[in-house]
Amino acid sequence: MRHSIEAWIADEGIERAGFTATLKSWLGRGAAAGSPIHRLETGELPEAAFDAEFAAALRTTSGEPVNPDGVLRRMFARIQEDPAMWELAEDLHAAGVPVAIVSNSWGGGNLYPRARLAALFAPVIISEEVGLRKPDPAIFTLALDRLGVPPERAAFIDDAIPNVDGAAALGIRAVHHTDPTTTRAALTDLVPALARRTSPQKEFS
Repeated sequence: MRHSIEAWIADEGIERAGFTATLKSWLGRGAAAGSPIHRLETGELPEAAFDAEFAAALRTTSGEPVNPDGVLRRMFARIQEDPAMWELAEDLHAAGVPVAIVSNSWGGGNLYPRARLAALFAPVIISEEVGLRKPDPAIFTLALDRLGVPPERAAFIDDAIPNVDGAAALGIRAVHHTDPTTTRAALTDLVPALARRTSPQKEFS
């Protein structure tokens, strides 16, 4: 994700300080409830309306306004899948471990690889489709209910500390994802079968 955002900033000449301040105001720990990003993630704010608000908060380095049409999709256009994380999910699935997806969606619910997710994950919980977002305890409770497991029997992986803390507060074993190797090692402590699996590296287009 970071690579895609950086490429968009460079390509469109986005003024970085304003972009950073907007994200902090709308998504940081001190963000007010009901910020545009929060409302986007819960499906309250349509993507086009978010694009308009987001673009209005930004400027280019030359002082020009940012084109609002599809700005969110342009920002995320170069997101790349992580083969190692797909491999980890496949290994968990093969080991008989139920695996769920709980994702805060930035208006791109229709962009998820649904068929591929459905083959490995159940349930697949997308924030805009359930009207809840991480780290709201309700979205974790929903995932636990659909998995049919208590918090102490579940693990949660996320790269955002507030989400990790939110899951941990419910008694879920929460892992802060920084890289695939570290995350796999943390889960291997819980699922020893992972240490014995050597799935082939997958190719992605």
